[in-house]
Amino acid sequence: MFFLTPVLVAVVCILIVWIFKNGDGSSKRRKGEPRARAEVHPWVDEDLKDNTDLHQGEEDANDWQESEEDVEHIPFSHTRYPEKEMVKRSQEFYALLSKRRSVRFISNEQVPMEVIDNVIKTAGTAPSGAHTEPWTFVVVKDPDVKHKIREIIEEEEEINYLKRMGRQWVTDLKKLRTNWVKEYLDTAPVLILIFKQVHGVAASGKRKVHYYNEISVSIACGLLLAALQNAGLVTVTTTPLNCGPRLRVLLGRPTNEKLLMLLPVGYASKEATVPNLTRKPVDQIRVTV
Repeated sequence: MFFLTPVLVAVVCILIVWIFKNGDGSSKRRKGEPRARAEVHPWVDEDLKDNTDLHQGEEDANDWQESEEDVEHIPFSHTRYPEKEMVKRSQEFYALLSKRRSVRFISNEQVPMEVIDNVIKTAGTAPSGAHTEPWTFVVVKDPDVKHKIREIIEEEEEINYLKRMGRQWVTDLKKLRTNWVKEYLDTAPVLILIFKQVHGVAASGKRKVHYYNEISVSIACGLLLAALQNAGLVTVTTTPLNCGPRLRVLLGRPTNEKLLMLLPVGYASKEATVPNLTRKPVDQIRVTV
């Protein structure tokens, strides 16, 4: 037995080294693999998963334009209202926006293009990272192009509802009576497709960094919804999952633009209905510290 003891010790040592070595190797493989591998989220739009904000600084510096050294600052012009007027204005604005609903029954009656231009200009007043204004608003009026957009979206949305979104999401949507059929993409007189620019392109051809581009464009979308409500128009926010690349090609947009949202815009049809939903009261959405 004493002669076997050194051999057993050696075998045990080899096993320990092998276990630790393989343990390190497996952990390295896990680190190298995408984090999403463990948790698959099929409802995440692959076209928007570019991680641009995180990795822009790692790109070749020669490809990027240098920032402006200085911008002139001017006096700020601002209107301050008396407290009673502030309360009144805030109440009136809330009353206006509280009537905003997602409307899927849209008339084919034409809307003034001046109004569309004004609401887009309003959206363009949104703040953006380093004032890069990383948004593109594509207005589609052509009936043939609208129908092609509908065909692309319905084809992908059918897959979304049957496979990608999952049973829970589809179940939660039943009360809204929505599915992959998007008739309003044909009937709405205007479609506004909002693209985020993951980076800009300077006149020199070099790329310009667009910081927090998705957050900036999302804020612009919120202002656009408010402006449409203020103008008396209706829409429904649509984020067609995995339709971005095909729609980008259809509309001739560059590869640095990613589709974030699509809004069919017009007047509500006479037979329009909406779910009888309520919104959370302020004490459920506001925390005061």
